[in-house]
Amino acid sequence: MRTETGFRMKYNLKAPMRDGVAISTDLYLPDAHGPFPVILIRTPYSNNAEPRVRMAMDFARRGYAVAIQDCRGRWDSQGEWYPFKHEISDTCDAVEWCGTQPWSNGKVGMTGASYEAAALLYAATGRPRHLVCLAPRVGYSNYFHNWAYTGGAFQLGFNYRWLGMQMHAHTNQALYPWLPEENRLESLWWTLPLVDMAEAAGRENPIWREWLAHSRYDDYWRGLSPVDEGYHRVEVPIYGFGGWYDIFCQGTLNNYMGVKAGGATPQARASQKVLIGPWIHNLGDQGRIAKTGDVDFGPEAHLDLIQEYLRWFDFWLQGIDNGIMQEPPVKVFVMGDGRGAGIGTGRWREAPDWPIPGTVDTPYYLHSRGNANTSFGDGALSKETPAAESPDHFTYDPHNPVPTVGGSTCCSEDQTPISMGPRDQRWVELRPDVLVYTSGILEEDLEVIGSVKLVLYASSSAPDTDFTAKLVDVSPNGFCMNVAQGILRARFRESWEEPSLIRPEDVYRYELDLWSTAVRFRKGHRIRVDLTSSNFPQFDRNPNTGRPFGQDSVLAVAHQEVHHDRVHPSHILLPVITRE
Repeated sequence: MRTETGFRMKYNLKAPMRDGVAISTDLYLPDAHGPFPVILIRTPYSNNAEPRVRMAMDFARRGYAVAIQDCRGRWDSQGEWYPFKHEISDTCDAVEWCGTQPWSNGKVGMTGASYEAAALLYAATGRPRHLVCLAPRVGYSNYFHNWAYTGGAFQLGFNYRWLGMQMHAHTNQALYPWLPEENRLESLWWTLPLVDMAEAAGRENPIWREWLAHSRYDDYWRGLSPVDEGYHRVEVPIYGFGGWYDIFCQGTLNNYMGVKAGGATPQARASQKVLIGPWIHNLGDQGRIAKTGDVDFGPEAHLDLIQEYLRWFDFWLQGIDNGIMQEPPVKVFVMGDGRGAGIGTGRWREAPDWPIPGTVDTPYYLHSRGNANTSFGDGALSKETPAAESPDHFTYDPHNPVPTVGGSTCCSEDQTPISMGPRDQRWVELRPDVLVYTSGILEEDLEVIGSVKLVLYASSSAPDTDFTAKLVDVSPNGFCMNVAQGILRARFRESWEEPSLIRPEDVYRYELDLWSTAVRFRKGHRIRVDLTSSNFPQFDRNPNTGRPFGQDSVLAVAHQEVHHDRVHPSHILLPVITRE
């Protein structure tokens, strides 16, 4: 039985990096005789702010020395701040510093969320000798594909707020005046051209311009050492935590799958774990909150993640055999799979791997008589392949884009300025520029757990445009819960490195990645696919001109045509679980 102690603190210690830059470190030590195993957290968000301080106190009471560092160029640390650029060398140096201090027993673990998770995974690829294990939360796998851009579309809302916060040399003062109030965003997001958005808010932002200038996956992004290109160097156990409605959800799963398949050693490959709950980016305040967006997932959703982190560290850093490595490596929350009949229920499911063995990718085809516009149209979804059917049409006007309503977004707790999580889609589905395809009433439960893809055959009057889609659970009471979402910029349909424009009116095949989910569509519910060309301001508006990205001051209207016939069988691929 572990006993807790008090703790003591030391502020603003200076950890030297290999180039002489001093990194500010706050230290939390158990009120006991050392040395101790160390948990390291590196952050650009201040080393003396919540929730890191609260977590450090919890860990220190359990016998760990906890070092929280400001990243280079942030807050009390020296050096120049540039996102991602120095993280491999700085994190490896920080681990070695922690492993050789008199209060350390030489064993170092790391945890951290979001950007902080990059430092952990960078450390894994750098392989410092004192690093033992990692517990990243809401981490990503590639800065281009699941941070700056998704499906080739720019993550406008998240990037604008995040870069705005970080661009002051040492603190988040760039919020003032760069982003003085959240409600100013609602006007700033409409600024054209995109490259001038920073100046429109009153502050130059060179990194904003660089991210816009590199709109394809090129050497700029590779030069920042993407995590997914270093899986083969990872030698340590990693326990990743994420949420189905987190902006980095797929990155968390990618990291698990990548190291499990290609880690540097058999032990590393066998020591990976992942946990995904029904949460947004804050993981339900570490599992304490069951309500996400418009949905309360019930008491089953409660999970004390702090205790789960501690179990992981206790095993690997303290040698306590608490059984965590005898448990299945995958634990996911299946939404809609609880005792109640409504959407707002769920249960945890454990599995030996991801994707879950026994998963069958099952196509559900789009159908209509050419009038699938709005939820009152004739759009249908079934396992029957289409025959001779008329295509559907809608007009995408970037002056009046479909608004973001929930989803895997970041980072506002309420509806404004960008709503996150599961939200009722009914009012969005009343727009004529949204095609809606709905299944019949389910006669039995259908469990869908895994990666969701939409294969779409479509044409456009424009040389470039976007297609976006949502998978939706329609309850008998009418509530329409978004389950998964995806977007694809037409010019990236064949290559992320070499985009190519489309020929207006020609039909192309598009594959939209809707990322992953876990949901049980209950008996009496219906499955729905919403399809359109915008999701703003989560993603930038495609101007439909085909010109270089971020330079347009003029927007063009695009007329879209979605085909679903024998030659063009548009369908969604659902990962159906065929056995318990």
